[in-house]
Amino acid sequence: MKLSELMAGKTPSADYEGWVTADDWVLAIDTAARGDTETKVSDYEVVQMGVEGLDAQLNPVTSEKTYIRAGQSTQKTGAARSFAVTGDRYVGDPAQDYMLSHSIKYGTGNGVVVNYVYFCFLNGVGEKGQVSVIVNSDGGGNAGESSSVDIQLSKIGAEPEEYTYSAEEGI
Repeated sequence: MKLSELMAGKTPSADYEGWVTADDWVLAIDTAARGDTETKVSDYEVVQMGVEGLDAQLNPVTSEKTYIRAGQSTQKTGAARSFAVTGDRYVGDPAQDYMLSHSIKYGTGNGVVVNYVYFCFLNGVGEKGQVSVIVNSDGGGNAGESSSVDIQLSKIGAEPEEYTYSAEEGI
């Protein structure tokens, strides 16, 4: 499902205040073939079909030092964003089909890098960046059970930019 389809008729409220559930977060990736033209964010594919778990981690990077008379000190030097996508395989979902394609499963380097947006459905606030798609499991399980998938999306390159979803995007 394209981001524009998911957000059709929905307008996040910048003034939203209240509880947020896991279902209120949107992760969408650019599955278009790389070329000279940039894909509109509204055409990104939403990562949701068959997904049971979307674990968004910031993975802080720290430096530990010990100073005379001051003792041990920890300084944050960065953050390495990652998403763990787990769930059941659904053939026909554009996001899963892309991430589990032969060229991505066995690809390396820039061949597995995709653009993404991640934001709260309720207020539209989030981030935009690039991740490497790392497939840990492309299906498996016990007899009679759904085939499970385990995909990791890990930040690559520059720090993600602040991003706020807008209904006018891509029009």
